[in-house]
Amino acid sequence: MDGELSAEDSLRLNVLMAQDIKAVRIDEGGLTLHALTPQGQASMPLHPSCREDRYLRLVREFLSGHALGSPGGYPVHLTRWTRHGQLASPDLGKLLLTGEPEAVTAVVYAPGLTDEIAEYAWWAMPSIENARLMLRREAVAHGRMGKVLADFLIEHLPFLQDEHLAIIDTVAVLLASGAVDAAGRETIWKWGKRANSHYVAFLEIAPRALPSPHPARADLDRWQGPLMQRMADGNACAGLLLDALSSQGQTFLATFAEIFERPETQEVVGRTLNAAGRRFAAPAGTDMDQATQALAAALPELAAEAAAIVALGQASEAITAPVFARSTAIGSLMRRKIEPLLAPLLQHARVLLTAKN
Repeated sequence: MDGELSAEDSLRLNVLMAQDIKAVRIDEGGLTLHALTPQGQASMPLHPSCREDRYLRLVREFLSGHALGSPGGYPVHLTRWTRHGQLASPDLGKLLLTGEPEAVTAVVYAPGLTDEIAEYAWWAMPSIENARLMLRREAVAHGRMGKVLADFLIEHLPFLQDEHLAIIDTVAVLLASGAVDAAGRETIWKWGKRANSHYVAFLEIAPRALPSPHPARADLDRWQGPLMQRMADGNACAGLLLDALSSQGQTFLATFAEIFERPETQEVVGRTLNAAGRRFAAPAGTDMDQATQALAAALPELAAEAAAIVALGQASEAITAPVFARSTAIGSLMRRKIEPLLAPLLQHARVLLTAKN
């Protein structure tokens, strides 16, 4: 009868939901309901007694009534909360029994997500976005699912191709989660050769632990002693310059310059500038003008380097904001528009990368 589950499906659904079900998903194209049980996956073909879309709604209403006591189906008015992590539930697992993709999204966004519930949510709806979201939760990143989700994201990173913002966000989550080993970080880093947006998250998340480090600047031994002496005297510019001449400092600067050889999007530009500003920012309360002048007076051969440190420490997306506020350009057109703004900063990076004779 129209508006009711078929007798066969009603019976089987009642039997199924009487078990210890962990999650449910519905294959709408194949008209099949899949359930995750402690013994594995169980599948149940559906037998519509009315139009298919209407029947699937009836199935979900049944599931919601059983799991949540909400016979009208999953409360879709909660949608606007779920994507802001504002949905609190004493038992997130019940949402996974509704067969509703939006309910899975609610679980994925929930602050109280556990490693166990993440496993069930992943079975219900595996996707790059869900993997990124769940890996942000410490309990998941440090649990059994951490490696599962990290491996999935690494495997699927190449398929993002020209989705540069998605690449940056995915790599950032991977690095921040701690679920990627050294070999995985090296693999992601190497992909930066074909899409330098991979590098951006490294500059953001691991600016002092970059893979494939460059050698320290060739004249570091010459300047290390004098700079350490000024640093011991409280000169912040000397400490930042010494850091820039180190292996990791040179790697950061070379990567920064490489990204700006061919940045593809405004997000790549802005986030790279912000990363540089944070990397070379002066400690709070520092009078950098005074520190720079004192260092230049004591070590005049490093005056240009000292000025470069100050300039890079002030880098931010505000540099290109006047252009980006009036343009949505990307690619080569964007690069032409911002070249005059970035040229001075890139020259400062080259000064720091070039050893004194």
